[in-house]
Amino acid sequence: MLRTSGLTKQFGGLTAVDDVDFALGEGELCSLIGPNGAGKTTFFDLLTGVLTPTAGTIEVRDREGWRDVTDATPYETASLGLHRSYQITNVFPTSTVLENVRVAAQAASGDAAKFWRNAGAFERHVEEAHRILDRVGLSAEAHTTAESLSHGAKRQLEVAIALAGDPDVLLLDEPNAGVSSESVGRIIDLIEDVASDHAVLLVEHNMDIVMNVSDRVVVLNQGAVIAEGEPEAVRNDPTVQEAYLGGYEAGSLGDTESDSDPTADDAGADPEEGTA
Repeated sequence: MLRTSGLTKQFGGLTAVDDVDFALGEGELCSLIGPNGAGKTTFFDLLTGVLTPTAGTIEVRDREGWRDVTDATPYETASLGLHRSYQITNVFPTSTVLENVRVAAQAASGDAAKFWRNAGAFERHVEEAHRILDRVGLSAEAHTTAESLSHGAKRQLEVAIALAGDPDVLLLDEPNAGVSSESVGRIIDLIEDVASDHAVLLVEHNMDIVMNVSDRVVVLNQGAVIAEGEPEAVRNDPTVQEAYLGGYEAGSLGDTESDSDPTADDAGADPEEGTA
């Protein structure tokens, strides 16, 4: 569904993503892990057209075969079925939950240039938004303003927005970031649910979530892939232990980087974006 070859991004003398070959298969849930500054968010930004690669290629598969999206815009990648959520909650705070998802569905359908028409003219988008909210567990909050939601519910809304337009591939950037321990189970259920009918690439620091939900794990360090494979094999890889996992022990649902801000993934490694 998605693949890269030799993907590289440099900012001056800093290589944030270093010659990455990657592939995400249909129906696969792959987690991308690594220490802060490893290049995970920059990798997401390259895949979705936010950043242009220094070298390498990006391809997305649709009904007509593989398409080169190396130089595509975010709108173009989204129109080909590649959607993402963001590490920092990115919603319209004063709009209702329903309107946030309805606008995303409208944009994904190609009606983005018709925002000034009466919303009633887009009943199918409203119906789609209601279906998505039901799926992510926010039906009861449909007419609540987004700014009134708890942080965990805002993360659910982020996923709902990413689901609008029925994408083939979902990139989820730390959907559990900042979520209370009481809400972790709900986020895990949501990740597993969307993975049941989408290819998913997940960035997540909570190693118990990664180990429990992933079909495959890819580890980045200093922009390069240092390991990949089934979760247990990656967990036991000495290189990964040294670079990232350290003293991780299963069962705590804890963050491997508990001394750092979980919402500040890759902070400071990208001089242009503030993330890498």
